[in-house]
Amino acid sequence: MKYKDYYKTLGLARGASDDDIKKAYRRLARKYHPDVSKEKDAEERFKEIAEAYETLKDPRKRAAYDGLGAYRSGEQFRPPPDWFDRFHVNGASDLGGIDLSDLFTSFGFGGMGGMGGGRGFQGFGGRGSTQRRGAAARGQDVEARVQLGLEEAARGTEVGLQVGAQQVRVRIPRGTTDGQRLRLRGKGGAGTGGGAAGDLYLTVALRPHARFRADGHDLHIEVPLAPWEAALGAAVEIPTMDSRVTLKIPPGSRSGQRLRLAGLGLPKPAGGAGDLYAVLSIALPQTLSTRERELYEQLREASHFDPRAHLSERRD
Repeated sequence: MKYKDYYKTLGLARGASDDDIKKAYRRLARKYHPDVSKEKDAEERFKEIAEAYETLKDPRKRAAYDGLGAYRSGEQFRPPPDWFDRFHVNGASDLGGIDLSDLFTSFGFGGMGGMGGGRGFQGFGGRGSTQRRGAAARGQDVEARVQLGLEEAARGTEVGLQVGAQQVRVRIPRGTTDGQRLRLRGKGGAGTGGGAAGDLYLTVALRPHARFRADGHDLHIEVPLAPWEAALGAAVEIPTMDSRVTLKIPPGSRSGQRLRLAGLGLPKPAGGAGDLYAVLSIALPQTLSTRERELYEQLREASHFDPRAHLSERRD
């Protein structure tokens, strides 16, 4: 049987929410519907999208699909030895000619109807070989994705995940970064016949934060300045992940300039922490009082500063 990556078809990662699955399907269905799409492969793509959605939208089918494990699209595979028993499905004696869509289209939990006439599945090692019931077999490795807030990543947290047909709780260590892939031994698919459980590979995605942008263990925060603070220098108070600190603004600061505060970023698992970078920007008042307008006009008359001097230079 050839593997089809239904998550990839919908442009999603494993662990996507039900809402993410619905939104992805609706977006892609509008794009590739044969009645409206101008894509040359629209009809085929639409069928693939519908097939993926029909399986992933159903919690029971999705759990069973996840229980198959993760493979490359088009790769030949066979379900884990305990898959049919775990999901109460009667299997076929030979899966070589069966398409994955056929498996889930007729998925009935307790009977496959037309896929073997109730005969037990035999031969996970290829045609002609058999897998003895009760023989020890390691469980499948499982891929999943989890979204965390920045504070959760900084201090570490515990999350609950659906792995196959079971709920597991896993500990996310402090200092985990965006895109980091964690291996959690023994948290994957269950083994059979006394075999060890597989591993869970967890990819971490950080949700956007209202103040900070994470880059590895470093953090960036935008710090707006009044024009006179940038010109004359100032001491301004800014937040960090744990407290507030005073940042010294040097005279003549400019927009886009970065000031580094060492060790105030995200903690690192082995100790220490990344840095916090204050990115300066110049902010102007949207409305001016009469007195403020007078002062700006006086500055205009007194200043010889030309911010566009470089645009007047001739270049041969």
